[in-house]
Amino acid sequence: MNDPYKILGVDRNASDDEIKDAYRKLARKYHPDNYGDNPLSDLAEEKMQEINEAYDAIVNMRKGAKSQSAGYQNTNTDFPEVRRLIAANRLEQALELLDGVPPHERNAEWYFLNGTVQYRRGWFDQAYTSFATASRMDPSNMEYRNALANAQRQSARQRNNPYRTYNGGGCSGCDVCQSLICADCCCECMGGDLIRCC
Repeated sequence: MNDPYKILGVDRNASDDEIKDAYRKLARKYHPDNYGDNPLSDLAEEKMQEINEAYDAIVNMRKGAKSQSAGYQNTNTDFPEVRRLIAANRLEQALELLDGVPPHERNAEWYFLNGTVQYRRGWFDQAYTSFATASRMDPSNMEYRNALANAQRQSARQRNNPYRTYNGGGCSGCDVCQSLICADCCCECMGGDLIRCC
């Protein structure tokens, strides 16, 4: 990634509020919902992703610096390892860490990260539910709101496409055909025919 401060157009010494304001201004400008069916929507989505990553990087750097200066790392409200695993596409390990957090300690960031894992696996309905919970718990967080909007669009596309395939979960059309062929073979081995068996 390029310098995240340059991407947001702020100085390295900018306050947290100035960084947040710059992020919000860019998010309003490049949010994909503003472009609808416009040919620039894909470009806006890429730009929005770049802005989100830059903002996350700055927030994580500053959180890390604060926790080091305090002499400890708050594992209940900060999930740098989970974010690192998600970035490395090690989704199962990220999910294991998330599942290890007791239910009464699950905050908005926990639900956001859980939704991110589900989204990457192609489980858009589950991702939408987690993102919605994160957005309800922290309605001012643009990262959560943008993730919710993306999951909502993907979930709608998935429901509208009867021939969909999943990224990392579920089954594809090929899996269905293989299952039917296997079932037909089993029925024939047992002396029957698939049509009569089923």
